[in-house]
Amino acid sequence: MEMRLGTKQTECLPSRSFCSDVDPHSTRGNSKTSESVSSSSARPSAARTACRSHPPVQPPLPGQAHAASPMGNSKSGALSKEILEDLQLNTKFTEETLCAWYQSFLKECPSGRITRQEFQSIYAKFFPEADPKAYAQHVFRSFDANSDGSLDFKEYVIALHMTSEGKTNQKLEWAFSLYDVDGNGTISKNEVLEIVSAIFKMISPEDVKHLPEDENTPEKRAEKVWGFFGKKDDDKLTEEEFIEGTLANKEILRLIQFEPQKVKEKLKEKKQ
Repeated sequence: MEMRLGTKQTECLPSRSFCSDVDPHSTRGNSKTSESVSSSSARPSAARTACRSHPPVQPPLPGQAHAASPMGNSKSGALSKEILEDLQLNTKFTEETLCAWYQSFLKECPSGRITRQEFQSIYAKFFPEADPKAYAQHVFRSFDANSDGSLDFKEYVIALHMTSEGKTNQKLEWAFSLYDVDGNGTISKNEVLEIVSAIFKMISPEDVKHLPEDENTPEKRAEKVWGFFGKKDDDKLTEEEFIEGTLANKEILRLIQFEPQKVKEKLKEKKQ
């Protein structure tokens, strides 16, 4: 089945949903992309590639609105041949797209790196009536492969690829790293609550009204997610359990994604 992001690669709007559809027969493969990303990560799960479906709120590339006209290898700030070849090998992005994005990246981030604060600012522009700071911090953490507090162009593109072009299991590996807040290789009920609470800060009160009674607060929603995994309050959830449980139960997918169905319907109406 064909899965895609809510926006095209060169559009500015972030994708807002998580896994709207899943291939239950997909297997955990050994793609070159997955191997490359895993080898470059300081945290076991944080930078793995990831489901043929939507990630939770994926921000645009800095300056992505200016990337429609590729500038190629300009005299200033040309993308190195080594990085270009590596990204072409491990992502589905073309040389033209990568070079265009790199030029725009340098325009917005002359230092060649995105700080946590800059990353949060990107989110703030797209959620002016919400509070995306907490969620943006968690997404940034999951993208920061070497945990140095900033993202270089390669890290950002790998993250963009793994949250938009990866296979089902690969994207769920990334999702696990998002919920594994302390990076210890397991997820606790409190960590689920922390991420769900961050998600709720980006949902308007009006949209919360349309949520079912048993999941209209972060606590209720986290409780429901944890219950589907059959875990006790003090239990831990491994990556394998997280992926297998999520693939087997679409209700879990629905509960851990950002936007409720009501918001999805509104977005569809705007596109028509």
